[in-house]
Amino acid sequence: MARYQVIIAYDGTLFEGYQRQRRKIQAARTVQAVVESALRQLGWQGDKILAAGRTDTGVHASGQVIAFDLDWKHTPETLLAALNANLPDDTAARSVKLTRADFHPRYHAVSRRYRYSIVCQPVRDPLQERYAWRVWPAMSLEVLQDLADQLLGTHDFRAFGAPPRGVGSTVRSVYLAGWQAQMDRLVFEIEANAFLYRMVR
Repeated sequence: MARYQVIIAYDGTLFEGYQRQRRKIQAARTVQAVVESALRQLGWQGDKILAAGRTDTGVHASGQVIAFDLDWKHTPETLLAALNANLPDDTAARSVKLTRADFHPRYHAVSRRYRYSIVCQPVRDPLQERYAWRVWPAMSLEVLQDLADQLLGTHDFRAFGAPPRGVGSTVRSVYLAGWQAQMDRLVFEIEANAFLYRMVR
């Protein structure tokens, strides 16, 4: 038995978030549920996979870190191929590697980063709106960056969200908060040591 660290990516459009829904109807489709289903096809017998964080309904991920214990007699590269053969089209394992037995994606994470894309157009574009928020009239990049600069540093973000477990500190350190113009859209990236529940939204 060994612990594996896996980086996954997914299109969140058809998911009801990352976390498996125990209290909702069984039909709720989540990222955790489809990954665990794929792992069961490979002989995994665990209770739940570990994850660095949870995403909400409709949120996409390009580098979500997960971990699990598995009795796998082949190489990590073979496990990567086997996982992807069993995952649905909107989910993929990007890398697999062996890690130490006590590794936990959430508690060993150094930072987390989110990216938001905004398209400034008066009319909707069906080919973009799955991955970007459309806003009109266009916004000032300079004003947006001035506001983002105020987020940098260590602050009490209680007004922005709640601790994940309902108790605990609401102080977080933001390392990066920046806007860029990229092609036809504005892109906002924010990185912090951790985020409060609903803080980024």
